Amino acid sequence: MSERATFQLDLLVGEDDIDVLGHASNIVFVRWIQDAAMAHSASVGLGLEAYQKLGAVFVVVRHEIDYVRPALRGDAVEARTWISSVAAAKCNRSTELVRKSDGQVLARGVTTWAFIEMATGRPRRIPGDVRVAFERFIH
Repeated sequence: MSERATFQLDLLVGEDDIDVLGHASNIVFVRWIQDAAMAHSASVGLGLEAYQKLGAVFVVVRHEIDYVRPALRGDAVEARTWISSVAAAKCNRSTELVRKSDGQVLARGVTTWAFIEMATGRPRRIPGDVRVAFERFIH
């Protein structure tokens, strides 16, 4: 059995990420969660071109996010993501956003991704080779 892994992506809280309260907007956290998922997929050879060849792609059907602490201007943040469950045509991806300077968790999220046919928008069973690409990240 292979070792389970977590994909990591470095982020930085920029000026445009700050809301009227002086910290990163909740919308930025959603963007970071999606950016981490997209980067993870590309890192295992499943970028947009690969999905276009398959004729199917993952799309978000649900985000659930717990905002624990604010992210402030200039904070270096690490997104940590893994697949927490897989079904026939969908999966759940867990993500933690952690401030790098002190290791504090800023947010935790679970996103449900459905695998759909690009032409019809209908659900499609996740192919075996896609499952294998993410296998060591499932835990």
